[in-house]
Amino acid sequence: MTSSHDTPAPPIEDLGLVDALAQLSFLVQNALAEIAGEHDLSLTQTRLLGILRDREPTMNELGRHLGLDKSSITGLVDRAQRRGLVTRTPSTVDRRSFQVSITDAGREIVAQVGTRFAQRIEGCTAPLTEADRKHLSRLATRLVTADAQERGVDLRTTPR
Repeated sequence: MTSSHDTPAPPIEDLGLVDALAQLSFLVQNALAEIAGEHDLSLTQTRLLGILRDREPTMNELGRHLGLDKSSITGLVDRAQRRGLVTRTPSTVDRRSFQVSITDAGREIVAQVGTRFAQRIEGCTAPLTEADRKHLSRLATRLVTADAQERGVDLRTTPR
């Protein structure tokens, strides 16, 4: 007697755009949250470090990147600063503003998380051909770029 677990289910051809993107979002977010948890970081703290890896934004710019209000950003940066992951310095452009930068300890953690996350995403996309992975990357870039532009966020990295 065979069980239903012996035979793999036929592949689903198309979940539909909304369902497929929602399920993909869950897959990606769960992978990142699991890896972040291994470093005692929340998903938002991990996103903060990822942003700071490539730029030194002001607190207001961080709020736009993360979609958080001023008080949430302040608490997030305070907690990261207490852990020695970020520093906050007065802006050279506007003394009422603070710039946030990643420390060496923060950079080490974000590198470890990034490496593990890249491995997980590579594993998730393994069923795709190289051409499909490149196409998916370009489509995702277009969506993310359009959203960032609408929110006034510059995704380009800043020179260090």
